[in-house]
Amino acid sequence: MRPLVAHIDLDALRHNYQLAQRCAPQSRAVAVIKADAYGHGALACARALADDAPAFAVASLEEALVLRRGGINIPIVLLEGIFSADELAQVDAHRLWMAVHSRWQLEALLAFTPKAPIPIWLKVDSGMHRLGFAPAEIDAVWHALSAAPQVGELHLMSHFATADAAASEHYDRQLACVRELARRLDAPLSLANSPATLAHAETHGAFNRPGVMLYGSDPLEQANAASGALEPVMTLRAEIIALRDIGPDEPVGYGGRFRAAAPTRIAVVAAGYGDGYDRHAADGTPVLVNGQRAALAGKVSMDMLTVDVSGIDDVRIGSEVVLWGRAENGAVLSIDEVASHCDTISYTLLTGVLPRVPRRYHGVGILPHGMTR
Repeated sequence: MRPLVAHIDLDALRHNYQLAQRCAPQSRAVAVIKADAYGHGALACARALADDAPAFAVASLEEALVLRRGGINIPIVLLEGIFSADELAQVDAHRLWMAVHSRWQLEALLAFTPKAPIPIWLKVDSGMHRLGFAPAEIDAVWHALSAAPQVGELHLMSHFATADAAASEHYDRQLACVRELARRLDAPLSLANSPATLAHAETHGAFNRPGVMLYGSDPLEQANAASGALEPVMTLRAEIIALRDIGPDEPVGYGGRFRAAAPTRIAVVAAGYGDGYDRHAADGTPVLVNGQRAALAGKVSMDMLTVDVSGIDDVRIGSEVVLWGRAENGAVLSIDEVASHCDTISYTLLTGVLPRVPRRYHGVGILPHGMTR
């Protein structure tokens, strides 16, 4: 079997979720597990968190149905609501909660007769300019929903564009906008995403929505004590499949981008962009070989990448290579550090790990140890 596995530490996932709860003890933390739990496996992650989380959040009906069919019965919020009016029957049948962010969704909901009132999260565009009603529209929409028999519990939600920044006037304007609406409507709020959960107590409402922090990525531009306590959930672990020694000025890989400055030992690793490792990773991107830091040397290939292992002890065929996450000796390579060398963000790396990479789950006892997806 090709030696490349994404190891998923469900105990670390629970640790990070419980950290989100501790950051906002007066709020309830809805665990965001959209995009297959950011590449970690939505059903496994939902099972691991089902005893802690009051609800889960996903992007679409299809994602919610995967959870329902897998036995997840707690509330699930559709963060983008419905994509067509005929989805309302499934929302009703599966007892889902949904965002309403546009006029057509509102009209479809008010024309529908559910078996039970549907909990609604009304979205205001407070400045992200992506989804949501304009602030000037919110009072009328809120009162229409409040009076509708189709609607159960009603919340006001919005999304921050710059909560990750240490200081942002745009964030301040968004917060002021939503606070004024909530005051006027006496509306329970859901505002806080991962960075706001970690660093902005003033945003904590009835429900917070931690996402990428659950998977161990620090979403803040400047780490704080809370974000420093996050633990990596995914460890992308491969092995060395070949070794060679090259002389000074010898090239490595496509295009010969890397040239050795001195006699160099090159390890070939069983991982590439066909697995989701970023092809834009620069020379010098860190990896852990036997728990020691080494550096990418040459362009990433589809199925392989090459690493300078000069000076690392006991390197051999089969030696462990951690592309991000925790090595067997306990050393950690942050997904955020790897992303910075690829000129991208952790979200794209985590969600980009492709299906041909097996996921192996550890911890919690929700899945048998070592079970693969």
